[in-house]
This record gives sequence, C-alpha cells and structure tokens, in this order.
Amino acid sequence: MSKSYFDTDNNGHKPFELPGARPHYNPDRPGQVEHIFLDLSLDIPNQSYQGSCSIRLLPIRNGIDRLTLDAVNLNIESVQVDEVPQNFDYDGEQLSIQLSEATQVGKRLLIAIAYSVAKPQRGIYFIQPDKHYPNKPTQVWTQGEDEDSRFWFPCFDYPGQLSTSEIRVRVPNPLVAISNGELIDTTEDGDYKIYHWSQQQVHPTYLMTLAVGDFAEIRDEWKGKPVTYYVEKGREEDAKRSMEKTPRMIEFLSQKYGYPYPFPKYAQVCVDDFIFGGMENTSTTLLTDRCLLDERAALDNRNTEALVVHELAHQWFGDLVVIKHWSHAWIKEGMASYSEVMWTEQEYSLPEAAYYRLLEARRYLSEDSSRYRRPMVTHVYREAIELYDRHIYEKGSCVYHMIRAQLGDELFWQAIQTFVQDNAHKTVETIDLLRAIEKATGRNLLFLFDQYVYRGGHPDFKVVYSWDGDANLAKITVTQTQAAEGKNGSKDLFDLKIPIGFGYVQQDSSTKANTSFSALTTFTVRVNEREQSFYFPLENKPQFISFDVGNNYLKTVALEYPIAELKAQLEFDPDPISRIYAATALAKKGGLEAIIALSKSLKNDPLWGVRVEVAKQLAKINLDQAFDALVTGLKDKNAYVRRAVVEALNQIKTAESYKLLRGILQKGDPSYYVEAAASRVIGAIASANLEDKPKEDKVLKLLKSVLEEKAGWNEVVRSGAIAGLAEFKTSEAALNLLIEYTKLGVPQPLRLATIRALGKISVGQSPANLERILEKLTELAKETFFLTQIAVAAALGQMETPKAVGILRSLAEQTADGRVRRSAEEEISKVQKNIGSEKTLRQLREDFDQLKQQNQELRSRLENLEAKSK
Repeated sequence: MSKSYFDTDNNGHKPFELPGARPHYNPDRPGQVEHIFLDLSLDIPNQSYQGSCSIRLLPIRNGIDRLTLDAVNLNIESVQVDEVPQNFDYDGEQLSIQLSEATQVGKRLLIAIAYSVAKPQRGIYFIQPDKHYPNKPTQVWTQGEDEDSRFWFPCFDYPGQLSTSEIRVRVPNPLVAISNGELIDTTEDGDYKIYHWSQQQVHPTYLMTLAVGDFAEIRDEWKGKPVTYYVEKGREEDAKRSMEKTPRMIEFLSQKYGYPYPFPKYAQVCVDDFIFGGMENTSTTLLTDRCLLDERAALDNRNTEALVVHELAHQWFGDLVVIKHWSHAWIKEGMASYSEVMWTEQEYSLPEAAYYRLLEARRYLSEDSSRYRRPMVTHVYREAIELYDRHIYEKGSCVYHMIRAQLGDELFWQAIQTFVQDNAHKTVETIDLLRAIEKATGRNLLFLFDQYVYRGGHPDFKVVYSWDGDANLAKITVTQTQAAEGKNGSKDLFDLKIPIGFGYVQQDSSTKANTSFSALTTFTVRVNEREQSFYFPLENKPQFISFDVGNNYLKTVALEYPIAELKAQLEFDPDPISRIYAATALAKKGGLEAIIALSKSLKNDPLWGVRVEVAKQLAKINLDQAFDALVTGLKDKNAYVRRAVVEALNQIKTAESYKLLRGILQKGDPSYYVEAAASRVIGAIASANLEDKPKEDKVLKLLKSVLEEKAGWNEVVRSGAIAGLAEFKTSEAALNLLIEYTKLGVPQPLRLATIRALGKISVGQSPANLERILEKLTELAKETFFLTQIAVAAALGQMETPKAVGILRSLAEQTADGRVRRSAEEEISKVQKNIGSEKTLRQLREDFDQLKQQNQELRSRLENLEAKSK
C-alpha cells in the first residue's frame, strides 16, 4: 500500500508509541487454513449482502475444541462443521465456535458460516450516486490491509495464514465483478450475473478482494498472460496514458527479482473514493481513480507511474513473499518504494533515480524530525495501520539502497533473487532477508540493520574542510551532531565506512565546446566517533570535496567549505545530490557571489531536479538580486522547475513578484501545478506587509475568477486558489468564499482542500468568525468518509483555540479508523503548542520581518556598490 507524550529519553523526538500501545503477536494457530470460499449476493441499493464463507482447515494439534475467528459487526446466521450444526458465541468482534468433535491431526474440517452484512463500517465499501453527487458511479470494492477483511467476511485475519481462495458473487447487470486469480465461470441469472473467480496460489486474507462496477476493460498482455485495466467508461484514453507501461514493468521486475510474474493475470481497477493510493491485492490491484492522467497532467506528474510500479512490485514483495507479522512490513513497503527508484533509473536516468531517492529520504527525515522517531521493526503499537508511515516506505527504500551500495550491483541482485526464490509462497521476517544476503553473498550485514532497522534515527554530519598549502594536506573534520557530547551520546553514534572524494577539474580541449570534466581521488574512512579529523596528503589542492561519494548512506549533511570549493562542487561534481548539498551550503553563505553561482546553475545544470533545488536556495538569500536570478527559471522548459520558481517567490514577497504571478495566472501555463502554485503564492504575497500593497479585493477577485473558470483535472488549480484565499487570515470575504466550497456537491478534491484551508485562515479571524469555523468543522467531523475526517483533523491542528481540542477529542473517540484516531491525537498536541506561545511570538515575528526587509534593502545596495567599485 500505497500515520500526550511522556517519554523522557528520546533525543527530543516524540515517541511513536501513544498511550494504550502494547506488544502485538500473531495468535497461536489451530491449524493450516487451506482454502476460503466466499459465496455472496449483493444488494447494492441497500448497501448490504448475504451469503456464506467456507473455510477448509487442516488441524496441527489434537484435542482443540474451540475455534476463534475474527468477524466484526457481521450478522452470523449459522455455523456448520462438516455439515453438522455447531454451537457458537459471537460478541460482535470474535466468533467462537464450540466444536462438537475435538480436532485430530490430519483430519480436515470444513467450516461453513452463513452470514449477512448491512451498511458495513469498513472492509467493503458501497459507492453510489446521491443528491449531492448525482454523477458518482455505482461501485462496490474492498480494502483489507491491515486487518479489515474481518469486517466483510469471518476469517483468521492476520498475515501469517496463507491459503488459496475463491469468490462467487451475484451482481446486477450491467455491472462486472473482478477478483483475485482467474475467472472460471459466469452464469446469467435473470437481471443478475454470477461471477466465479478462483485464486490457486496461496495468499493471506488481507489480499482477498472484490471490485464491482460498470467498467470499461482495456486489454494488454505480458508473455501470454492477460494484463487488464478497468476504468469508468469514457476514461479509456486516460487509462492507457496512465498504465500502458505495465507490461514493460512486469518484464523489468521479473528479471530484477529473478522470478517470472507469478500469477495468472494482472488487473488494475481504478475505483471511486478509494481510501489509499493503491492496494496490491493478489493479481488484482485496486487504484484510486484520481491517478488517471489527462494529457496536461502527464506533463509533470510521475506519481501515477510510481504508484503503478509500486503496487506491481508488491506482487512479488508482499504477495508472493508474505510478511509473517505487520512489524516486518518494511520488507515489502521498502522494496515497493525502492522499485520506484529502480524504475526511474531504468526509464529515465541514473541521476534522476538519485534525485528520486533524495526526495524519498527527505520525506522520512521530515517525519523523523517533526512527528516521531522509531525503529523500523517494532511490534508495540495500538493498531497495525499505525506502522504504515514514512519509516517503512521511504526509509525502507533507503535501507535497500544501502544494502545495494554495500554489496555492489551484482551481489545485491543475487541476494534479492535468493530471498524471493527461497521464500516464494511463504511468510518471512526481517531475519530471513539477512539470511538470504548471507547465503547468496557470504556477507553479514547485521551491523547495517542494527544501526538503521532495529533502532531509530540516522547520522547528522557536519563536514568542515581546510587546505594546508605548505604540507599539501587536506583536512576534513566530521562531526556526528545527532549525538550529545560526552558518554551519554555514544549510543546515538553511527559506525560507517564513508568514501571521501577530492575533485579535480580538467578541460577537455579535444571538442570544440572545450568542455570540463572532473576526476575524483577517493579515500574511504571509518567514521565512528562524535568528532574526527582526517588528513589526506594530495599532490595538488583539490577544486572540490565530495563527502560520501555516490551519496549512498541515509543521512543529513551540512557542508562548511570555503565559497570557491562550493562553487566548483555545484558546477562540476558528477553526483547531483552533492551539487544540491553545495547549493544549500552556498545559500547559507549568502552574498552576491553565491547568487551568481546559483543563477548560473539554475540556467545550466543538466538535471531538472538540481535546478528545482537551486531555485529554492536562491530565494533564501536576503538580497534583492536573488529575485532577478530566480526569474530566469520561469522560462525553463521543465514544468517542475517553473513550479519550484513560483513556490520560491513566496520567500520574496515584493510588488514585482506579485506582478509576475498575476501574469502567469492571466496568461496560464501548460502545467496545472504551476498555475496552482501561482494561485497559492499570489495570496501569500498579497496578504503580506508590502509597502505598495495590491488591493485585497483585487486579489480576491482574481482568485475567485480562478475558482469560477479553472475547474478541471483533480481540481488541482482550484485547490491552489483555495490555498491562496486561506492566506488572507483577517479577511471575512475570503472566509465566506471558503465556507461556500465546503458544501456537499463541491467536487471532492476541492472540498477536501477547502476543509484543510479553514484551519489556516482561522488564526486571524474575529471571534465571531472563529465560532463559524468551529461550527462548520464540528458538523464536518460527523461525516464518516475517511478522507473528510483526515482533512478535518488537519484543519483543527492549525488552529489556536482550546475549542479545537474538544472537537479533535470527540473525533478521536468516534472514528472507526485507526489512522484518523492517531492523526486527531497528534493534532491535539499541535493545538496545545499553538495556544502556548503563539501571540507573543507572532508580534515578534512581524517586527523581525520588517527589520529583515529594511536590512535586505541596505545590504543589496551595498553589494551593488561593491560590485561597481571592483
């Protein structure tokens, strides 16, 4: 698949475990579940169904007289074992069957449970048009991960049980039903049709699925196996654009993992209102229909391609090789996320893959610094779904990359292939991956797992360089700043062998262009103390220094090099990540020289990702000249770069930047995302304290026109305008507009964006308007849809009133979803923090901003004078 603290010893990081967390273990197994057969008849208008669930169980112990199954809010009608009625107890969560004959090893039982379900809470979802959304399709779909299958059929609901399965389902014409495995039969039944699917390879209950709708079917294939895409009728072109690379991806992953795609077909079904990005049910992935791209969205949206390859990778990592317990979910989620990196390398380039990896690392780093720090493997939580965070996806991906860097490409793939081949159709834990690595390569990587997997955190390096010209010595001092000084910090130290490269730039005069290239002299050092200095004898002074050549380790880095070395690194280091670190360090130094170097890089760097990062850094330099340097990036052919420039203008709130953005909004941009960013940032600039401030009503009118005219793909552009309006924190007119767009009937992505925006705009509103916002959010908190609840929690978390806490508490108590509950509780602590010191802080911040502005004008004039005098 595609979240009140009292822990003193956590290096200032909030702990992952919330009150009520406890250790979780798989239950004892009464036997091996061999087969599950669901026979269901749907009543879609009434959001209900009835039927039977049959489970074939092979006991592994004698004398068991009671079986306990997971079954939540089901209406259990009868239970039979081998066609003999049994006594049972049912408490609404667990079904306890009193066996009339105790189990005997080797003697199979066939358990048949007749049941019905009305208005299920989760697990299975009924989507239908209503008076607010008359064009919504009629669909039914399931979502089992983590432990939601128990809400739609009785089962042993944990990943350690693998069985074959079949689903027979009766649906009204013209709807079709898609499920795991192969379609073995269809029968007409009056106005209904019965679909019978069979999955012959074993899998856990959370990967059983059903998707029903009036879909268009697009057929493709890979080596004779059907590859199909199901979407709402009328979106066939979007489906091809979004999923057509699937057969090539299947070929790519089959080769990389050393195991041909293991199931009889691969279907991708795009469904409405899906609560995840995608879900890798065995042979039948469900995807959100929001991943379908139109032509314009495809310009700068690779998220869909990443989602498609992520869910496909799970067919091996997760479905063929199944985790035994949720605490090992990083094995599958980390590899699915790393497969996004591998595919980027295959399809685009090595530098693009490196940049993709950096973005993944940052998503983890942000969670680690602002949310909590945790070991990647832990079985202490309240609900397993809490584990599905950036530690197992993005950090997991970075760990796989570090394994690859340790072993080298050839041995890495041997290890991965050994792991897949040895564990196909079985369950695994983290130790099985270590064993496969050792078996295939002879290498013991426990030192890496101990540092990155079994404990939280990562190294934060500060790297200082100086050159001794008399002795021809380079001195590098490396400090691990995450560890406190003295004995106490030693438990937070990392022990790693890190390559340090010294770069020499050579002119290549053999070509007309007289291009430059760089050669690296590399040494590997062991970094294992809080602070260490290393000395390197070199023939000549290097032009630049590359710390952690290849940037394979997950870390943060602050470079303290002289400006000349940073400029050379930004221009000549072959590794894009090193160039990005150099850009960050240059911006910290500030000054005209840094602006000139960054400006050159924004024009010339071959990788769009570096140009994106350079734009962000330019905006951080408090000199007027930064603006002129940035503006050139608006002409960049790459839409990601233009978007980054527009977002960077948010740092430079001037009348000039306002005019530029107004121009973009009036003229338009090929990219939805650039227009959305311009709408958001123009609001931020117009609401700031500018001297020649644009009239508020003029800007509100402009944003209102975006809302009226720019409806379209996933409401990206209009959501940008909503975020722009939310910047007007004291404007009642802006608030009135926002409240309009929270009404039912507003397209869902736009409505969710508006709900979140209510939190932002609340902090400057009058007491009466604050009450209106709180009333609105109280009413919205009662809606049961997962995404609405998450948006409401996010809005409340931005507020600065104790009343928000009460609404969050009741949301946490009433929701059925573990992620919403966790989110609401985390937002409560944010509100408490906001209330604490906000008012004094805000006044100080405003005074400081004014001083900064005056200071910048003076410094900019000075830099100009100095430049002229030179």
